[in-house]
Amino acid sequence: MIPGEFTYHRPASVAEAVAILASHGDEARPLSGGHSLIPMMKLRMAAPEHLVDLGGIADLKGIDEDGGTITIRAMTTQHELIASDLLAGKLPIIRETSLLIADPQIRYVGTLGGNVANGDPGNDMPALMQCLNATYVLTGPDGERDVAARDFYEAAYFTALAPEEILTAVKIPVPPAGHGFAYEKLKRKVGDYATAAAAVVLTKSGGTVATCSIALTNVADTPLFAADASDIVAGSTLDDDTIKLAVAAAEAITEPASDGRGPAEYRTKMAGIMVRRALARASERANG
Repeated sequence: MIPGEFTYHRPASVAEAVAILASHGDEARPLSGGHSLIPMMKLRMAAPEHLVDLGGIADLKGIDEDGGTITIRAMTTQHELIASDLLAGKLPIIRETSLLIADPQIRYVGTLGGNVANGDPGNDMPALMQCLNATYVLTGPDGERDVAARDFYEAAYFTALAPEEILTAVKIPVPPAGHGFAYEKLKRKVGDYATAAAAVVLTKSGGTVATCSIALTNVADTPLFAADASDIVAGSTLDDDTIKLAVAAAEAITEPASDGRGPAEYRTKMAGIMVRRALARASERANG
């Protein structure tokens, strides 16, 4: 289908974009990569009267590190995440996850900000950002405010982002050198959303897991930070009994829909398998 009529805006600054959004309220939507919004507009599931293209705002591009925190600005593309030497050295799980998103054509245009901001439960980056304990910078008429990724998602396509606000950056604490990581994703074909996926980041001291963070993709209306499963793994030797308990705790918080990817029961079990695989790979990668 063809989208309904809308007025196109291409602001040159964050302040200008925020002013346009504030003046039009719910009738306006920001546009980043467009891979979620444009299909919804074509299906008439979204019909904004004003489209605010963020592509011309230079301040929304770039990756840098300051004081142990990496800041990724919202219009940084998946391709740029993959190519970043800084991320490859400090946060390699981002590159691993980006490479599993859709296909190269989409990764050249799709942005981190668009992936995390719109609340699509099938997107990969929201769960990863929860696993990494990231913070989102939201900019509106009253300035900036920070919201933890673990507090941002409320329901499918509903988030803490106000209509007049833009997600302008993502801040991520740098994990310790030698940490283990893995993003495991089961999907039907290249370009598809996950049937289930799991992100794991952990550190080890000797043979013991010192810290662990686990999050799940596309097995509920929102990304899921698996706090209980993370706590079960932390302090363990990652023995078989611990892994079974952690997998069960992760499966217990899932609420997937039955759809073309399989019945709900199957998708829950696949989430557990993704957790098991991600824990194994993260443990292998961790330097005790």
